[in-house]
Amino acid sequence: MKRRDFITLIGGAAVAWPLAARAQQAGRTYRIGFLGGADPVGYAAQLEALRLGLQDHGYVVGKNVEIEYRWAEGRYEALPALAAELVARKVDIIITQGTPAAVVAKQATSTVPIVMAVVGNPIESGIVTSLARPGGNITGSSVFTAELNGKRLELMQTLRPGLARAGALVHPDNAAMAEVLRTTEETARALNITLQRVEVRALEELDAALAVAKSQVEALIVVDEGLFVANAGRIAQLAIKNGLPSIGFRGYCEAGGLAGYGVDFPHIWRRSMAFVDKILKGVNPADLPIEQATRFELMINLKTARALGLEVPPTLIARADEVIE
Repeated sequence: MKRRDFITLIGGAAVAWPLAARAQQAGRTYRIGFLGGADPVGYAAQLEALRLGLQDHGYVVGKNVEIEYRWAEGRYEALPALAAELVARKVDIIITQGTPAAVVAKQATSTVPIVMAVVGNPIESGIVTSLARPGGNITGSSVFTAELNGKRLELMQTLRPGLARAGALVHPDNAAMAEVLRTTEETARALNITLQRVEVRALEELDAALAVAKSQVEALIVVDEGLFVANAGRIAQLAIKNGLPSIGFRGYCEAGGLAGYGVDFPHIWRRSMAFVDKILKGVNPADLPIEQATRFELMINLKTARALGLEVPPTLIARADEVIE
C-alpha cells in the first residue's frame, strides 16, 4: 500500500559544453555506449527506465539513438577492455551502471562524456572531487550507499530484537564497499552489534556463503551492489532457507527479502537520462551538478516475516511506505 512519492533529486544549472561537435543535430542518430559491471539479468526494470528516460527527451532507440551495451557480468576485471571497446567505437556518450564501471570509464577516457546512472559516493570513490562542480567529463546520480546500510542495520535491530551478530553481504572487489563497511561498522559499534563481512564475488558463491553465515550471524544486510541487485530473488530465497532475517534495497524486499530501505532505482535511472539529453544538446558535463537522492522509503514484507516466524512491530509497519501482505 503505497502512501507517498519518496524520491527527490537535487539538480542545478549548467553552462554550454564548449565543443560544438557535442551539440545536438537535427536528423542525427546518436550512439550511446553503456558500461555495466553487473549482469543484465535482473536489471530489466532499470533498462526499461533508461529507455523511457531517453524517450522523455525525444530519443527513440532505432530511430535517432542506438545503444551499444557492454556488461562485465560481475567480473570487474573485464571492465577496462569493455570500456576501451566503447571508446574505440567513438560513442557520443557513455552511461555507466555502478561504481566499478564509473571508475573504469573515467580512467578510459577524458573526452567522451560520461553519465553515471547511479553510484554510491563518487567523492569517496575518487570519481569526482565535488558534487556541485564535478569537473572533467563525468556527472550523474548518487545515492550515498554507505549511509543507507547504516540505517538498514538500525532497522534490522528493530525487526530482530536482541540482535547481537549481523552480517553484511558485500562484493570485495567493488571500490564502494570500503566506505559502506566503515560506516556500517560504526553504526554496529554504537548499537553493540558485532558486524561480520559476508563476501561474495560471483553468483555461484552465494549458496555456500549464506550457508556459512547461518551459523555465524543472526541477520543479514544486503548492500546495493550490482551482483546483488541482479540476483535479489536468489539471495532472498537463500536468506529465508537459512532462517536469516534480511534487509536490503526496494527490489530486494519485492523479491522476497524481509525489508527494504532505499531509493527507487528505476526512477533514478529514468531521471538520469536528463543528463544525457543536456550533454547531447551541448551542455558541459563538468558543470552539471551530481544529483543526490534525498528521500528514501521503507518497505516491509509481512509474507516473509511469517515464513521466518517473526512478528513485525506495529510501530514499524506504521512507519513503512509500503507493506507487502
